[in-house]
Amino acid sequence: MAFSAADVKSLREATGAGMLDCKKALQETDGNIAEAEKLLKERGLAAMAKRTDRAAGEGRVVIKQDGNKVAMVEVVCETDFVANNPDFIAVAEKAAEVTLKSGNSEINDEHKALIDAVLIKFRENISVRRAAFIELPENAVAGTYVHSDNKTGAVVVVEGSTADEVKVFAKDCCLHLAAFTPAYTTKEDVPQSFIDEQKEIFTAQMAADEKMASKPENVKAGILQGKINKLIAESCFVDQAFVKDDKVTVSKKLEEVGKSVGAKLSFGKISLFVLGK
Repeated sequence: MAFSAADVKSLREATGAGMLDCKKALQETDGNIAEAEKLLKERGLAAMAKRTDRAAGEGRVVIKQDGNKVAMVEVVCETDFVANNPDFIAVAEKAAEVTLKSGNSEINDEHKALIDAVLIKFRENISVRRAAFIELPENAVAGTYVHSDNKTGAVVVVEGSTADEVKVFAKDCCLHLAAFTPAYTTKEDVPQSFIDEQKEIFTAQMAADEKMASKPENVKAGILQGKINKLIAESCFVDQAFVKDDKVTVSKKLEEVGKSVGAKLSFGKISLFVLGK
C-alpha cells in the first residue's frame, strides 16, 4: 500500500521518531500507519533495553501539590540536552501527576507508559527513578521547594498549626535541606555502622598525632566522643544550624516558631531528592 508525505509527517508527530525511521517503518508495513507506529515503538523499546546500563546522570525533580496531597518525582536521562527538552519536561510533570493520583510512592505501569512513549524520540536511558507521595494530616502544612536547576527538590511537613508563620518556616526548612543536603533527619536515624566507621577513622587520626597520642586514655576517649557528636550534629537535619538563623539549630527554631504561634510543633514527613543521589 502506498503512503504519502503526509503519512510520514503524521507518523513522525505521533511517535517522535526521525523522518527516515518513519519512512522505513511505513515501507515495511505497506503504508499501514497503525502497524508502522507499533513497529517503531517496539524498536524503540528494544533499543532501550540495550541502553539501560548507560549512566543516567541528568534529569529533573518535579513537585506537585493538590490540597493536602503532595507528590515528588525524580525523572532521569543521559544528557542535559534531553533534560531541558520541552517534551521531557512534560513527561516529568505528568509523572508527578501520576504519583499524586496513585496515592503512593511506587513506580507503576502508568509511569512506565509515559517513558515508553518518548523513548523513540530521545533514544536515551530514561526512567522515573523514584517517587514520594505525602498526605498531610489535619492541622499541618507542607513546605515545598525545587531548586532553579531542577536537580534538587524538598518537601517538609510541619504538624501542629497551619499559621502563615509555620508555612514560611516549612518552606525555609526546604531551602535548608537543598542547601545542606543532610544525610539524616535525627540522631536516631544514624546507623551504628556509620558511627563505628567514623570512630575507626578518628581513632587512627588521633594515633597518628604525637601530641594526641600522649594524652591520657580518658581524655582521648572524651575527645573521640566529642568528634563523633559533632559529626552527627552536622549530619542531622534537626541538629544543624538553621539556614536563616545560624545562631540556633533547626529543632530550636521549630520550638521558637511554635511559641510564636502558640502551638506545639513537630516535624512530619521530610523528603529530599537530589538528582542521582
